[in-house]
Amino acid sequence: MAEPLRLILADDHIVMRAGLTALLAAEASIDIVGETEDGRAALELAKRLKPDVALLDLRMPVMDGVAATREITGRTTTRVLILTTYDTDSDIERAIEAGAMGYLLKDTTRDQLVEAIHSAARGRTVLAPRVADLLVARMRRPEPIPLTARETDVLQAVAAGLSNPEIGRFLSIAEATVKTHLLRIFAKLDVSDRTRAVVVALDRGLLPRSRSEGPR
Repeated sequence: MAEPLRLILADDHIVMRAGLTALLAAEASIDIVGETEDGRAALELAKRLKPDVALLDLRMPVMDGVAATREITGRTTTRVLILTTYDTDSDIERAIEAGAMGYLLKDTTRDQLVEAIHSAARGRTVLAPRVADLLVARMRRPEPIPLTARETDVLQAVAAGLSNPEIGRFLSIAEATVKTHLLRIFAKLDVSDRTRAVVVALDRGLLPRSRSEGPR
């Protein structure tokens, strides 16, 4: 009989970690050799315990899942499998680019999770169906038209909650010019309102994630 795969878990939610441990406890082909709550500790576990697979959450304190994936795959032979609730294009791409062998969502069944862990250990890419669909759709999407520096300024001001008159005063431009910039932004992002423009721009990395910084 083959030796069980050695697995470490990293998730900052104690209940989630306990649930995963309970879920996999009866699986003879998988041996959970360590668990932790942050990415930095996951890296230390990977270096010390040399597991076959590290099952990581995406959002964790100290070091997030993407950074931990990059460090673990760069400094050990451990394969990384992401298990998260987040399925945005940018999160998926960052994790895959960092070296993750797979990206699963937390609605994954026990059987799917077990199979994914074994596949990742063999070096096979594993993606949740919804994640695979998102990646295919993104690959087929036309290249986005970049925003100009002024359009970015306007959209950052929108993200900060400024009205059109306030944006005009802040940027020293006429309110009519603000509206013109917004119309061009809407056309480039293929949206029809301010809120959607900010959401799409954030998703595509055209604006910083923090909206509290305000316009440049």
